[in-house]
Parts: sequence; C-alpha cells; structure tokens
Amino acid sequence: MPTKTSCSLFPALAALLFVSTVAAQGVAPAGDAPELLPHPWVTLPPSRTAESYFTNIKDGEVKEAPFVLRFGLSMRGIVPAGKTAGRAGHHHLLVNQPLPLDFNQPLPFTEKYIHFGKGQMETVLNLPPGKYELRMLLADQGHIPFFVYSKPVTLTIGKQNKEVTPASLLGPARIEIMSPADRDTLRPPFRVQFHASGYNVSHVAAKVPDTGHFRLSIERTGRKPEVMNFTAGQTEVWLNPPADDYTLRLELVSTTAADTVMARADAVSLKVVPR
Repeated sequence: MPTKTSCSLFPALAALLFVSTVAAQGVAPAGDAPELLPHPWVTLPPSRTAESYFTNIKDGEVKEAPFVLRFGLSMRGIVPAGKTAGRAGHHHLLVNQPLPLDFNQPLPFTEKYIHFGKGQMETVLNLPPGKYELRMLLADQGHIPFFVYSKPVTLTIGKQNKEVTPASLLGPARIEIMSPADRDTLRPPFRVQFHASGYNVSHVAAKVPDTGHFRLSIERTGRKPEVMNFTAGQTEVWLNPPADDYTLRLELVSTTAADTVMARADAVSLKVVPR
C-alpha cells in the first residue's frame, strides 16, 4: 500500500479516534469532518473511510463500448482542478494503472490517467475490445493524489460500436437520486446517492462559475421539511431518520448565484421502517 511521509501522523490518529467514537454514538462529527453535515439524521458510512467508487459498473462485467461511466465519492466533496476548498478534490480515472508509488507527485496527463478537472461525475468511455482494470483516484488542485481511491474493477469490452456517439448516450443535462429507488422500503442507516449529468459540481468556497452543489429536502406529512445543503461538494449522504414515510427532493444550486436552482430531480418516495 502506498505511503506518504508526513509529520501529521499523531494528529491523524487522534482525528481517527475522534471520528470512531462519534460514529459509535451514531452522530456525524461536524467539526472534525466538515464533509458530513451537522444534522442528527446524518451518520458515517459503514466503512468510516473516504473513498472514490464506480456507481454503475461491477467487477467482472462485460460491456460494449462506448458506454457512460459514473463516479461516486464518500466522505469528501468535489472541487474543480486548480481550486482549493477544504478537503475536496476532483476525480481521476486510472486505466490499467496501479496506484501511484509516490503520493507526493502530480498525476500525469496521459490516456491512462484521465482527469475530470471541471467537477464532472461521469464520462463516456470508448475502449477497444479487451480486458481492463479501472480505478478511481481523487486528487487536489495540483493533481497530487489524496489517499481517496476505489477498489480496482476488472472490465471486459466485448465490442466497440464505432457508430455510437457520446451525445446519444449522455442525453440531456439533468440530476437524479441514483439510490434509493422510488417506493423503496428501507431500514436505516441507508445511503442517498446524487448524480449530475451534464453539470459540474463544486465546493461553494471555490466560487467556480457554472458549477453547482446539491440540496436535499426530506418531507413527511405534518412536519417541516428537513433541508440539507451539501455546500462542500458532497455527492452522497448516509441517513438514520426515524421510521416514517418520506419524499426526497434533490436540487442542484448554483455556487456563484445565490439560491439559483440549476436543476431539479424527480422526487423519490420512501418508507423507512424501524431497525
């Protein structure tokens, strides 16, 4: 596993102990982990670690190219390249490449290191037939990687359809709640995953034009809606709400034009039952 020389080992261990203690109590630590909202329903993911991941492919799958590849991010936020905001970063796709041996060096710009420096959450991948190992890696404003990455996914491309265009696959710009599905019945805690197609996501502190951050409203009969603003560029949340029937409404809000809604997703209805 890669190592990184740092004088901050003991503070990092202390922070980890703090996060673990708070997680055991079922409450998100707002001060130590600003990517987690200070809301009583927000909790840590089961892994309790930050990671990048793929949201629409699984290890061992066979695909036809081109296809849309989507990215997820846990316990971190997105910010475009060249910008610094908290612990946010931007996605990179590694194709047939291991994790870097030196996490102090910027990632190269080659066909095997694909950068998503605008704050994207997806891409159209058009690979010739063959077997590939794919991995996501988060990096900072200067493309220096964080220790935030995915497990490797092995993918086989069985056919390349050269007549298919990226535009025909991507469709119109939109946002959506990827999970849970509409009318699901769930026991908490559960993950709510957001996705943006054709829009770029950013931490609000970076003030990048033409980017947005997610805002989730959770409604139930007879109660005031719970509104969660993911201003650190987060693209998911783990929730531990009381048992009830809920409606989830997701918006993408401009990071530069105050309270301007760029897009709205279809509402999702849920039934949450006791654990």
